[in-house]
Amino acid sequence: MPEIPAVSRRLVLGGTLATGALAVGIGTAGSASAAPAPTATSVLADAGTPGRAAGQKSMINVPFEAYKTVRVGVIGLGNRGSGMTTGWSVIPGCVVTAVCDIRGDRVKRTADQLVATGKPRPAEFGGSADSYAEMLKRDDIDLVYIATPWEFHYEQGKAALLSGRHVVVELPIATELNELWDLVDTSERTRKNLMLSENCSYGRNELAMLKMGHEGLFGDITNGHGGYLHDLRALLFSNTYYTDSWRRLWHTRSTASFYAMHGLAPIAAAMDINRGDRMKTLKATATAPKGLADYRERFVPKGHPSWNETYINGDLVTCMIETANGRTIRAEHNVSEPRPYSRINSLAGSRGLFEDYVGTSSTGARVYFEPDHSDDSWRDFESYRKEFDHWLWKKIGDDAANNGGHGGMDYVLQWRTVQLMRAGLVPDIDVYDSAAWCAPVPLSVMSLADKGRPVAIPDFTRGAWVNLRPGLDSRDTDMPPVA
Repeated sequence: MPEIPAVSRRLVLGGTLATGALAVGIGTAGSASAAPAPTATSVLADAGTPGRAAGQKSMINVPFEAYKTVRVGVIGLGNRGSGMTTGWSVIPGCVVTAVCDIRGDRVKRTADQLVATGKPRPAEFGGSADSYAEMLKRDDIDLVYIATPWEFHYEQGKAALLSGRHVVVELPIATELNELWDLVDTSERTRKNLMLSENCSYGRNELAMLKMGHEGLFGDITNGHGGYLHDLRALLFSNTYYTDSWRRLWHTRSTASFYAMHGLAPIAAAMDINRGDRMKTLKATATAPKGLADYRERFVPKGHPSWNETYINGDLVTCMIETANGRTIRAEHNVSEPRPYSRINSLAGSRGLFEDYVGTSSTGARVYFEPDHSDDSWRDFESYRKEFDHWLWKKIGDDAANNGGHGGMDYVLQWRTVQLMRAGLVPDIDVYDSAAWCAPVPLSVMSLADKGRPVAIPDFTRGAWVNLRPGLDSRDTDMPPVA
C-alpha cells in the first residue's frame, strides 16, 4: 500500500502555503491522483515551461511496484561505485546481479569481492564504452545504480529508464537544462522513478533539522545556506584517484557550480521545495580561479599532464536562490582552496537558527531558538538531535555505523531505497527533486555568462509544486521480511 504520512505541524498549519498560492487537490502520498498535473495546453505561471506530450503523466506520488527482492545492476566501478556496490549487497532483500565498467579489471575485482563475502557472483560487463547497453538487455535487473563520471550520467540514466528500470544516479543526474528536462519526461513516459543519489539528504543532522523545521522550531523559515566545501586539490592532481583526471578536467571547460547539491538538497527539503514552495530564480558569482594553479605550482612536478591545462572554474562559486514564497538559499561550491570540510547546512527563521560544522559538540552543530534561549548564547545541538532524531536513524543507525560510508549516510540511503521498492512506497526523492537540485549546474553558467544576473529556474513539476506532500519527512515503516 502507498505510504500515509504522519500528521505534522507543517501539514496542520498549511506549511509553506502561507502566500495564498492556489493548492490544487492538496493530498498525501496515499492518493496518486491528489495532485493533477497541468496539461500541455495549460497556462503555467513559469513562462517557458514545456507542456507534456500526449499520454505523458506526472510521476508525483507514484509508488514503486512492490518487489520481493530488489536486483541491482551497477554502472561504474571506480572509487564510489565499487564501495556502493558492496553497500547494495548487504541491504536485506537486495542482490547485485550485474556490474559494469569500461575497465574489465574493475569488473572482475568487484565480482571477486562480492563472492569473497559470500554473495552470488554478478554478471560481468566491461571492456567498451557501450558495455552498459549490453547489461541493460538482461531481465534480472530492477534498479540501475550509476556512478560514472558526470558527463555520462544523462546518457546512461536515460538508457536505463528506457530499458524499463528504476534508476539511482550519483550527482549530478545531468549537466544541461535540456538533459534535465529529458530525464523528467523520460521518467514520466516510462513510469519509472529516477532518483538522485543524494546521501547527504539522509545525514543524521540533516534529517533532524528537517523534522525541527516541519515541527515549527524555526518559526517561519526564511533562509538557508548549504554547499560543498572540500579541499580536493591533492585528489584532483592524483594520477590514480579520478580515472583519466576526469574531475579535474571539468575545471578546464566549465564555470559551473558543480556539486553544491550536497548542501542544497537538505535545505530544499526543509523548505518543502517542490512540496509547497519552489526555487524560482538564481544568480551566481565566482571568485577568480587561483587555487588549482597555485597548488600545481607548489606541489605538482613539471612533467605532469596538468601543466598543459588552464583552469576557468572559479574557486568559490556562490548561487543565490530565491523561492516562490520569498525565501533565500545560498549554495556554495569550493574544492580548490585550503579549508576544513563543510556542507554548511544552516537553516534560519523567525524564531531561531541551526548551524552545522562548527565543532562545538559531538554533533558538530549549534542552535539558538526562542523561547528556549534568550541570552545571545549558542546552545549545543545534541539534546535537540535526540528529540528530533529521524526514525530511519533510530531504526538502522547502528547498522549504518557498521556498514556504511560517509558516517552511515550511504547505508541509510541504500536501505531506504530498497525498503521503498520492496514495500511499494512512494520515493522520498523523486525525479522532480533530482532535476531541481541539479539545475544550478547549468544555471550558474548562464548567470555568470550574463554578469551574474538572475536566471529563471524551471518548474520541473509543471505547476504541481504548490501541493504539500511527504518526502524525506516520512513516517516509520518496516523493511518487509526476507523470505
